[in-house]
Amino acid sequence: MWQIFSRFLALGLISFGGPAAHIGYFRKAFVDDLQWLDGKQYSSFVALSQFMPGPGSSQIGFAIGYHRGGLLGGLAAFLGFTLPSFLLMFLFAVTSAQWLEITAVEGAIHGLKLLAVVVVADATLSMFNQFCQRKTAKIVMAATAVAIILMPSLLMQIGVLVVAAIIGVMLMTRGDSITPDTPAIELNYAWLALFIIGIAASIYLINQPDSLGQIFAQFFQVGSLVFGGGHVVLPLLETSVGEYITPDRFLTGYALAQAIPGPMFTLATFLGADLWLESPILGALVATLAIFLPGFLLMLVGLKSWHSISQHPAIAGALAGVNAAVVGLLLSALYQPVFTSAVIMPLDMALVIIGFSLLKVFKPGLVWLVIGFAAMGSGLSML
Repeated sequence: MWQIFSRFLALGLISFGGPAAHIGYFRKAFVDDLQWLDGKQYSSFVALSQFMPGPGSSQIGFAIGYHRGGLLGGLAAFLGFTLPSFLLMFLFAVTSAQWLEITAVEGAIHGLKLLAVVVVADATLSMFNQFCQRKTAKIVMAATAVAIILMPSLLMQIGVLVVAAIIGVMLMTRGDSITPDTPAIELNYAWLALFIIGIAASIYLINQPDSLGQIFAQFFQVGSLVFGGGHVVLPLLETSVGEYITPDRFLTGYALAQAIPGPMFTLATFLGADLWLESPILGALVATLAIFLPGFLLMLVGLKSWHSISQHPAIAGALAGVNAAVVGLLLSALYQPVFTSAVIMPLDMALVIIGFSLLKVFKPGLVWLVIGFAAMGSGLSML
């Protein structure tokens, strides 16, 4: 458990760039470097997270921890990856964030955004080589990327995944059929029951004004509705708690969530502390746990038997289609927001090319990449 916690804690300290970058960080750390799982298992976790509401990258981390050490391993992974951003967002909520305006700090953050471009590009290329070998898969990947770039929306993201799954069943299903040896699909209905109980409780508690129960209900409902995680959480949170927090304060929290490493869902930490001034730490804890909980409960419904589920021919075909679409989603995320928010001038592009070349040739560890890009960004900002 300590090994799982410490590995994810290290990533929680350096994982800048949002959900798309986190997928790259996780793949490099746990597939390429530590080899806790293979590329096929990792991509199946990515595909599963795309179908579930909740914090996409955190769900993948939870699945890796669960694969490594069961339920406690999943919780250790969540705690390690989330703790740094939780502490930072809580401190920002109760203190001043003026130090972010220091030139050297701004430069270091910009350098880490450039690193996110390198990591996401590498992850996209690796997953393309693994899951887009067939012509059909390449077409699905390209069509997904084009659709999301031209019409970015939650509805479009869900739509392309559904269409990709249908195409996978029709054109990418293996030739074998279900036999007596094919594992039966088993779902853990206990976790599904807990999720339904949580929804029912939130419907009741949402009408209990000025209570921790209301805060839990607000964030639990948002966590149950957000597909894709990351930036998608913003409009739902604004709708849910916007009337209790000033627009300026809300956007400050959102900007800070983008500037720090770790999951963007810890915006809930900032908002929870603001909503419960009697005890900010308690409000932050309730809001954070509530927004992450639904996604983890739904992952647990099918996670234990996901390997067996994915062996069924039709599901394997659907998974092949979804994996190709996920590569397209990652490619679109590489452009927007990862590339567009980081590469502003020709020097930035040059540094990305240099960093990508160094990564492919010398294969340095993530820690060295983070130190190098942060120092480079900070140094250039002082010139």
